[in-house]
Amino acid sequence: MKVVLKQDVKGIGKKDELREVSDGYARNFLFPRKLAVAADAAAINEVKTKAAATEHHAAEALAAAKALAAKLDGSTVTVTAKAGSNGRLFGSVTAKDIAAALTKAAGETVDKRKVVLDADIKQFGIFDVEVKVYPQVTAKVHVDVKEQ
Repeated sequence: MKVVLKQDVKGIGKKDELREVSDGYARNFLFPRKLAVAADAAAINEVKTKAAATEHHAAEALAAAKALAAKLDGSTVTVTAKAGSNGRLFGSVTAKDIAAALTKAAGETVDKRKVVLDADIKQFGIFDVEVKVYPQVTAKVHVDVKEQ
């Protein structure tokens, strides 16, 4: 019997998938617990509609991420920090500081978890930083650290 799963079922499949199960399993376990419905034309159409909507939203998110990456890629942001007399910073420049500067410069929100720092920035200068905007979409940004 073909069924459309309404919830994740261990060993069978994920929500909104079309699966073939035995008649007894469907009637005695899946249907009474409302884990699945019979795969009639309406249920199959609903699954196809949800899949198309999910695919459309993913494509929109990818396009927005590529636009943001194009805007950020190669840009230079300036971060100011306090330093001692020897030129070393008090503390370090964090991903939060860089994300705030990128948000201000780009006009779009950049999450601090998307900023990838290889090592702590503890001195003045220009550093290359990678921003992972979306899976497989990254931008290289130059961070100019200056004295406050």
